[in-house]
Amino acid sequence: MARRNDERRAALVDAAIEVLAGEGARGLTFRAVDVAAAVPTGTASNYFTNRDDLLTQAGARVYERLQPDEATITRHRTASRDRETYAELMRELVGRVSSFRTGYLALLELRLEATRRPALRAILTERVSADVAANVAYHEQSGLPGDATAVRLLYLALNWLIVEQLTLPGVFSEEERDALVTAAVERIVRTD
Repeated sequence: MARRNDERRAALVDAAIEVLAGEGARGLTFRAVDVAAAVPTGTASNYFTNRDDLLTQAGARVYERLQPDEATITRHRTASRDRETYAELMRELVGRVSSFRTGYLALLELRLEATRRPALRAILTERVSADVAANVAYHEQSGLPGDATAVRLLYLALNWLIVEQLTLPGVFSEEERDALVTAAVERIVRTD
């Protein structure tokens, strides 16, 4: 029977994210989560029905924590609608995702694990598809230049840039990263 203390559950899921990032999917056990969360042995198994449940909730929590705050959303809604604003939005996004290193690394682990777990693959496919669709819809409503294809191409290009930065941090400096994001927007987003 799964427990209902939402604060404890969130702490356990956050601990699971840290375990995924540090130990990989194979290292994600209820015991490892208990240790990372500094709770008594057996606590995680009281909150999650099985390991798949824990994996799924960890993935959902990463997306939750990656959402921009209200001030960022308001700032982008009131900004001008040109390519420079688009580039600024993408630089902020890459910076925000990069600053949650363990979350993104946990997502990479989940994606690899999803190649072996059809149920997890289905959930991640649904979540990523919804995320891409929401980004396309936001873009189309925002009045920013470019089209749905540009949004998808930036999604793909910037995800790999983030992977490079988080797994091999010496490849690009933060300044180079920002310049690459700007160049990607300038080259992918047409203004005609």
